[in-house]
Parts: sequence; C-alpha cells; structure tokens
Amino acid sequence: MKKIKQNLHIIFLLLIGNYNHAQQVPAPTQNHIIAISGATAHIGNGEVINKSIIIFENGKISFIGPLNENKYDLNKTQHIQAHGKHIYPGFIIPNSTLGLVEIDAVRASDDENEIGGWNPHIRSLIAYNTESKVVESMRPNGVLIGQITPRGGRISGTSSVVQFDAWNWEDAVIAEDDGIHINWPNNFDTTRSGRGNIAGVKPNSKYHKQLSELNQYFEAAKANSKSENSKYHLPYTALMGLFDGSKALYVNVNDEKGIIDVINFKNKNGIKKLIIVGGYEAHKIAELLKKEQVAVLLRRVHSTPQLTDDDYDLPYKLACILFKKGVLVGLQASGSMERMNSRNLPFYAGTTAAHGLTKEEALQLITANNARILGIDDRYGTLKIGKSATFFISEGDALDMRTNKLTHAFIDGRSISLESHQTKLWKRYEKKYQLNGQISN
Repeated sequence: MKKIKQNLHIIFLLLIGNYNHAQQVPAPTQNHIIAISGATAHIGNGEVINKSIIIFENGKISFIGPLNENKYDLNKTQHIQAHGKHIYPGFIIPNSTLGLVEIDAVRASDDENEIGGWNPHIRSLIAYNTESKVVESMRPNGVLIGQITPRGGRISGTSSVVQFDAWNWEDAVIAEDDGIHINWPNNFDTTRSGRGNIAGVKPNSKYHKQLSELNQYFEAAKANSKSENSKYHLPYTALMGLFDGSKALYVNVNDEKGIIDVINFKNKNGIKKLIIVGGYEAHKIAELLKKEQVAVLLRRVHSTPQLTDDDYDLPYKLACILFKKGVLVGLQASGSMERMNSRNLPFYAGTTAAHGLTKEEALQLITANNARILGIDDRYGTLKIGKSATFFISEGDALDMRTNKLTHAFIDGRSISLESHQTKLWKRYEKKYQLNGQISN
C-alpha cells in the first residue's frame, strides 16, 4: 500500500511538471467587440492606412479605415490604443512540417513521412500535434497560420491548413485536405569522387522511367474513377480532387527542364491547379508560368546559390524577379532546420525587400499571396471587412527582426497568448544575469 502511494505521488509530480511546461491554453471565442485605434495598418495587398481604426466582433473584421473617418462609439468596445504601432495580417507559412515532428532525435515524436513511395491518401492533418512547443514558438513573430505538409516518397501525401491556437486538429483546421504533394524526379544526379568516379553532376538515367511511372499512376487513378466495376481504391480516390479543382497539386522541383515537364504533366492529366515548390530556376521561364497561371513557393530566401555561375544574391532577389514579371509567388522555409526556421518567415520577406521589392510588396509574399496560393484568401491574408480577424500588433516593422515585437495577436478574433517555452526561459535567465541594470554574480 505504501509503495502504491509513493507511485501515485510520483505520477502526480510528473503531471504537475508537464502541466507547468505545457502549451498555453487556447484562447476562448471572442464574446465582445474590440477596437484598435491609431496604428499603421498594413492591409497585406500593398495598401497602408496611417492612423487607422479596426473594429472586429464575432471573429470577423466589421470596420477598417482612417481613424478620423469613423463615428463608432468606442465606449461600447474593448478599446486598444496603438498609436505609433503597426498592424499586420497573420503571417502564413506554407509547406511546413510544424506539429508533425517535436524532437528529430526521438523517433516516436516524428510523424512527417509514411512507409512507401505512393501515398496520396496519407493525411497530415490527423497527425498534427496542436500542443507542440515548436508550433507555439511561431506566434511571437506573427506566424499564425500554416500548411501542414507530409514528406518523403514520390507522392508524399495530402496537406491541410491550420491556425496555431487550438485544442486539437479538429479545432485548428482551416482548409482540410487542400493539396497533394509530389517530389518530382531529378533530371541530374550528383556523384562523389572515388571508385573511378569524378565528383560532379550527371544526367539521371532513370528520369524517363520515373516520369512514366508517375503518368501511369495518374492514368490508373482516372481510369479507376470511371469504371463502374472497380473496387474502392483509397490512394486513387485521394487524387480525384486534382481533376475537379477541389485540391491543388504541389510539386517539389527546382530545375528549368523539370518545371517545364511538370507543366506538361499538369496539362496532359487535366490538373486544375499547380504550384511549384522550390522553383530555383523559375525565373528562366517566368513568362510560361504566368501564361499557365502556375504559382511558385520559393525555396528559403536565406540560402546560397546552387550553381557556381549564379549571381551571389540570386536567392535574395528571385522573389522580386518573379513578382515583377507577374508570377504569383510566395515564401516558405523548407530545407535544413525547416520547423525552427519557420519563425523567421517575416525576415525572409524583409530580405526580399532589401533586394528589389518594396516593404508592402514583400509583405504580400507571406500574407495575401500565400493565402491565395493555399486557397484561403476569401477569409485570411488581408485586413478587409468581413474577413477573419487574424492579425497582430507590432511595436515596429514586422519584417525587421530588430523591431518586430508583438504586443497583441488575434486568431479569428480570439486574443491569443504570446508566451512560449522560449519566452519563459528568456524571462527566467534575464533575472539571473541582470539585476537593477547590474550584472549579477
């Protein structure tokens, strides 16, 4: 009996410890009118309203405009004065594995890819962990929405779009099963030196075979859907949304020839909506992308050129090149340390503003454009009457890491917490190393 009591005591302490380090409790539904006045409102579509007023209720924006034109009785609202501050739409991170992996070295916390190479039916949404500490750390930088995307295989699976303050995935979901993700075959293979080989790049001898396998798979899926005698085939059924436009096809491809082949693949198979993910050489065929209405989610801005004869700053200015040529372009953070780097999304946009775009154009890459690419622009991405009240207040320029300091953030009108595991540690050790302006021993 004594041993049982000791075990119960240990379990209780463990539960208390886990509770103290758990994610912030999701905010309750908005139940009163809130007004924010005096801030500079960055609409997300290139427009700016100086000294604005935003009023929202029931999770939606009911008014936005210059402060001096509004006759609304602020005494009936919760009034937030934000003079000298800035309001931005919630930033949107596409092609992300946030909530699918917590600790890379712990296999039990890694759910980003599935066994097998052809998995269009694998849904990332049901694996999404709303209590992830990594997801929580996005919010203090203004990243409030994300597309949760599976990895691996030829066809990785189906993504969904969520907001980052929820009890479970059912509460978090914004757009369920929005797209299918494919890893396009490489046109070239890299070789290492040794055993008679010289380090370099050589054509992929299996490319045409791999491309043929993709075409056959899609043809089989379409044939299965048309046959009255076919048995229900879950992977084939998952692809059907690509042909009626209810899902988008996201293809990871970087080289010029590969992108052209993807566009031909789209037209051959009657796919309604195509997004290029990565698109390192997309600028070489910008006119074709515009003509075919193909959007591009660029590889991480903070990266080095892939080829020795590329401009040293090509990754920085690529967004500007495509934007100026009329291609719908957005930013993501895929690559090494993708989940942790997702919080830097606004600063990637800031870099593009230093290489050809204006600040408001750069802002569009992570708000209006990303919302349009993900198919949620009717509710999110810009500050407009009738749209979701998903935005934040920053003390300064949100695209500059020196001044992006959030004071408030709202998702669907709910005032969310900006605390995270990292902010708790910061406050803890700030007390250790600084006391009344003096460094402590």
